Amino acid sequence: MRIIAGTAGGIPIKVPPDITRPTTDRVREALFSMLGDIVVDARVLDLYAGSGSLGLEALSRGATHATFVDQNRIACSIITENLRKARLTESATVKQAPVARALEHLRHTASQFDLVFADPPYAEKAGATDDPAFGLLDDEDLLPLMAAGSTIVLECRAGKSRAPSPERWNLLRDRDYGGTRILWLEKKSPCPAP
Repeated sequence: MRIIAGTAGGIPIKVPPDITRPTTDRVREALFSMLGDIVVDARVLDLYAGSGSLGLEALSRGATHATFVDQNRIACSIITENLRKARLTESATVKQAPVARALEHLRHTASQFDLVFADPPYAEKAGATDDPAFGLLDDEDLLPLMAAGSTIVLECRAGKSRAPSPERWNLLRDRDYGGTRILWLEKKSPCPAP
């Protein structure tokens, strides 16, 4: 694996052994082609970061800052090593914590993000109602971290699964790449109270 484009393009990315399912170069390339200029000057949150490949790619392509969250100590060490190799450490924060706890902490610090990547462990079966990717879309700690119009990119198992809440999210893209499904969603403005 490598950073595909930008200031750190071509730099190899180390991947934690046997503890993550890294987003392939092919899927990352397609994803960042779709996102285009949204990445430039964005504040990025990379949840279930693993190797940090999505946040690293965003930083390389012009994001101003990325916060990486993973509960695994080895994964966080590898993200830090990848940031150092790519000379991107000053633009990043690495948090070792379960995602739910990290989101709660970030909410209390009044952090705001323009672009969120989430690649949680896949549900046991495609279409499972307890798919962690879709649970994240209703997380009361994540929602305040995203302004109206900000973007979340979810990675989950390909195949039929439930749709995101139409009250909170505009579905911009929904694509399968082999066994991987990528959903690109935009947070809606809250409806005014009657």
